[in-house]
Amino acid sequence: MKRIALVCPRYGVEVTGSDARYAKQLADQLVKRYEVEVLTTKALDDKTWRNWYARDNEYVKGVNVRRFRTEHEKAGNLESYTRTYLEECSNDRRSVGVEKIWIEKYGPFAPDCIRYIIRHRNEYDVIIFVGFMNYLTVAGMPEAAGKAVLVPLIKEETPYFQFIIFQQMFTMPNGLVFLTDEERMLVRRKFRTQGIPCEVIGTGINIPNNVDAAAFCHKYHIRDKYLVYSGRIDEEKDCPSMIHYFLEYKRRNPENHIKLVLIGEVCCHIPQNNNIITTGYVSEQDKFSGIAGAQVLIVPSKQENLPESLISAMAMGVPVLVNGACDTLREHCKQSNAGLYYENFFEFEGALNRMLDYERLYEAMSVNAFNYVKNNYEWDAIIEKFIRLMDQAVD
Repeated sequence: MKRIALVCPRYGVEVTGSDARYAKQLADQLVKRYEVEVLTTKALDDKTWRNWYARDNEYVKGVNVRRFRTEHEKAGNLESYTRTYLEECSNDRRSVGVEKIWIEKYGPFAPDCIRYIIRHRNEYDVIIFVGFMNYLTVAGMPEAAGKAVLVPLIKEETPYFQFIIFQQMFTMPNGLVFLTDEERMLVRRKFRTQGIPCEVIGTGINIPNNVDAAAFCHKYHIRDKYLVYSGRIDEEKDCPSMIHYFLEYKRRNPENHIKLVLIGEVCCHIPQNNNIITTGYVSEQDKFSGIAGAQVLIVPSKQENLPESLISAMAMGVPVLVNGACDTLREHCKQSNAGLYYENFFEFEGALNRMLDYERLYEAMSVNAFNYVKNNYEWDAIIEKFIRLMDQAVD
């Protein structure tokens, strides 16, 4: 049986964030066929990388998880340091030494994890790195030569692409796994990856058996139809704009008695309003139940490469309304015919009214959503693609 190491900055049932969820879902599927170990840190959040987990080693759903301490938190002066170095890059004064300090400041700085990879690399057949912009991937990839598969999880083009460390790093893996074709094309444009086996694989979705929309509404005192957002509620996800649009929509369409339900950790200001309901962090059952009972799921982010909530909603036949500034989200809507997109308030208002007022259109979108996920996001098919890529990339 092959032994696989999966290297990622954070891992655990308590961890939120799309990258961490992807790592856990991938490990949960691979462990059904292989011996899987996760090499990660003791951090719970990616804003500070502060150590939170106490144990060095534990099993999580059959996966052996090895946790390493972060030696320091994310640097407080990182923004200033980054701005200064990007100015130097614009003047063609790039430095590997400066970039090495930058990635250590960015973190999670856990050198014991890298030392573990160096000592034990020969014990694994494949070493999978999840996420391109973190210390574990940048420092660990050179030590996994000949065995490395990279899942970069790139959301959009970034000035960091011009860093020497990333230009070098993308030539190192034996295989590349992408979640979207847009991500694959972006990497091909920016890095010298010709000749490296690659595959657009995406991610699967597992719907719990105990989804109960009525129980969710009863628990959170929801009596009207509602729109739903699921995920971390913060500025990085463009949640304030979504909330502003929704409140303006309610002001202009008072006859529409619909609420906005926000599911997830609150990390930004939310106005006090009877039409907005926040649940805070909820269980997986409550999350899926809340999405299942919604009329429409909204994904407001301009930067998404792993729209798990979107795929979850579609899997349960819930149409979506997304930010059209995000290429990935817009393409999901076009390919599925199960959602609409907006780039300003009036498009938001028009799309929402169209979805809510035209019953036959809504029903068609609901059927399209379910079929789109069934045909493209079943885990068995995804893991088969992943295995073929690993076999092709690593002898």
